[in-house]
Amino acid sequence: MSDPATAVVAPGQSFWRRKVVGPVLAQLRQGITPEKIALTAALGAVIAVFPILGSTTVLCGLVAWGLRLNQPIIQLVNYLCYPLQFVLLLPFYRAGEWFGAPHVALSIPEMMSRFQAGPTEFIAEFGLVALGGVAAWMVAAPLAIMALYFGLRPALRRLARRSRAVTPI
Repeated sequence: MSDPATAVVAPGQSFWRRKVVGPVLAQLRQGITPEKIALTAALGAVIAVFPILGSTTVLCGLVAWGLRLNQPIIQLVNYLCYPLQFVLLLPFYRAGEWFGAPHVALSIPEMMSRFQAGPTEFIAEFGLVALGGVAAWMVAAPLAIMALYFGLRPALRRLARRSRAVTPI
């Protein structure tokens, strides 16, 4: 038997079509609703920018398991959005200062010298910055999830309708 994700698209098609659209189409054809895929993608994208490096894969896995969402899709979206984590790391940390986190210079050489001077103090101080970033993320996350969910849902519904029109049941 062939894999449903690979059976959806021809090998000569673009990376986006083969690796993103194809698996989503396969899930739609297997009966997963566009709403569930939209929720999965929205959560994956928002968790992907969580301001603690190295935590998003586990977080996505736990959320998908807890809400019974599609693991491959949430991880795919997580990995596609991973570069945004670096882009948004500093803004989240700076926004975290509004929640009482100390202002810490985030230059690599200065952080290295501070760590070498006192790892425990560095971890305590930077931990507060990270917690402030998490607090800022927690404020922004529900709004971003709603915006992505309601933005993706119509496109996924259209994709599902087109998929059903092309493939007779």
